[in-house]
Amino acid sequence: MNDTTTRLLSTTVLAACASLGFAATASADYPERAIEMIVPWGVGGGSDVNMRVVSNYAEDYLGQPMPVINMPGASGTQGLAEAREREPDGYTVAQIHEGLLVSYYTGLTDVHPSDFEPIASFTSSPQYLVVNADRPYDTFEEFVEYAQENPGEIRFGVTLAGVPHLHSAMMEQAADYEVSYVGFEGTGQRIQSLVGGHIDAAIGDIASSLEFVENGDLKFLAVGSAERLDATPDVPTLQELGYDLELSINRGLFAPAGTDEAILDYLSNAFEPMAEDEAFIEAINNAGAEMVLRTRDEYGEYMDELDQTVADLAEQLEQ
Repeated sequence: MNDTTTRLLSTTVLAACASLGFAATASADYPERAIEMIVPWGVGGGSDVNMRVVSNYAEDYLGQPMPVINMPGASGTQGLAEAREREPDGYTVAQIHEGLLVSYYTGLTDVHPSDFEPIASFTSSPQYLVVNADRPYDTFEEFVEYAQENPGEIRFGVTLAGVPHLHSAMMEQAADYEVSYVGFEGTGQRIQSLVGGHIDAAIGDIASSLEFVENGDLKFLAVGSAERLDATPDVPTLQELGYDLELSINRGLFAPAGTDEAILDYLSNAFEPMAEDEAFIEAINNAGAEMVLRTRDEYGEYMDELDQTVADLAEQLEQ
């Protein structure tokens, strides 16, 4: 980054601070040091890769580094248990996605999003219903009809009590059909099993499945994004098929409960211009995700709505 760009970015940050009317209860010099970002997953996974992109760009907009601190364990809940206990001083944030709610309502953890305050979410990884190409359904409507006529016959690959399990259960409930679940540790394992014909359907994404769709081993029947994606323009969204469903993994940042409102607003507002940075957007796309900004209030509303959905499906997810 050249000196001119740095000066412009610094000016932008200062102007943003001034426009926020930073409250007297928060230090006018905030942030004065690095803000740790706890990512509750290991190095190299989707959360780590996406959040390292955020980390790489955040310093330009915050004026201080935001280093990633990986704390994997207990299906992504160990690091969040640590983050919950940190001082709510604005110098710890934590990455959360939909999996925390699944872990909470299936009894894996007592950590809940209400233990935190939302800041913003940045990345969205739309999920697909993907099936083996040899199966007798070429559209989502045909899949639903077959599943309704043959309850429990379709072998559906998911991560049990994980986000893929949640997404499949949401489709089951919305379209009123029944499948049989087969558990896998990760996306790669279940997609390989799907290619081999050991299961019939699965939840997948662009990174794991597009190559197999293009070579004819698999078929995408529907995508959980709000609009059709450029990478798969012929794949309909569940919404256009008549189902009010969003099936995406949305990764964002939260701060421990009790963090000063002015700090929360500062962080949320500082990320808005970053979300419009073309280089940042390209880096997120290259990491296999879409850039979808939810501001503090929007992210909180999204998680509140999803909380009720997961609570309603808890019994089904525990089976």
